[in-house]
Amino acid sequence: MGKVTVMTSGKGGTGKSTVTAGLAAAFIRRGDRVLVIDCDAGMRGIDLMLGVSGELVFDMADILSGNCPPASAIYPCRMLPGLFILPAPQNVQDEASPYVMRHLVKVLEKYYDHVLIDCPAGIGSGFDTAVSSAQRAVLVVNPEPLSLRGCEKVRRKLQRYPLEEVRLIINRFDKGRFRKMGLFADLDEVIDTAGARLLGVVPEDRTAAARAQKGEPIGGSWGAASAFERIAARLDGVDAPLEL
Repeated sequence: MGKVTVMTSGKGGTGKSTVTAGLAAAFIRRGDRVLVIDCDAGMRGIDLMLGVSGELVFDMADILSGNCPPASAIYPCRMLPGLFILPAPQNVQDEASPYVMRHLVKVLEKYYDHVLIDCPAGIGSGFDTAVSSAQRAVLVVNPEPLSLRGCEKVRRKLQRYPLEEVRLIINRFDKGRFRKMGLFADLDEVIDTAGARLLGVVPEDRTAAARAQKGEPIGGSWGAASAFERIAARLDGVDAPLEL
């Protein structure tokens, strides 16, 4: 069975969905088979970032209502063979309950090496649905006080779930700006405030962000893409180095 990881953040704007898309692409380049489930009902965006928005006919709501079998609402990413996307419902009122989500993921996970669940920002009802079926969680934060305040709230709520581990990704890190702002003594203070073990640091990379917005896979050997490669390796159990 595939490993089920929920990607979370305490507030919007941290780049969580871009991290999810970049990590999915990195797993594919490692030879894994990956399913990305968008749980952000009403605000779905993973289909845009992975270039399948023009093909959508069904989404998760159609599975739940019996309009189609699960396979009909799961779309292949043609630019990255082996990557599949299950879109979120278009309307918030159609989001799955935690109970239904657990059963759906239990059925799907056996066909993939990794299942990545893109969780809505914050701790609303969609958060419970997204986290309920996960085995581990990844907190995506920016090295800023507001982002870390939200992260702390999410981390406390994650303690209610039987997760194997909770890890941290610091996203949009710019070393020069970080030092100039002087909000934290160093990255260790950011990690201590977040309260989770560091999985990786993703540098500020406007090219990667632009590619995600255009529905193009995040790839290459530098910047954010390189960070995603190392993070994917670490999640696959490889002792890849942490680099800034």
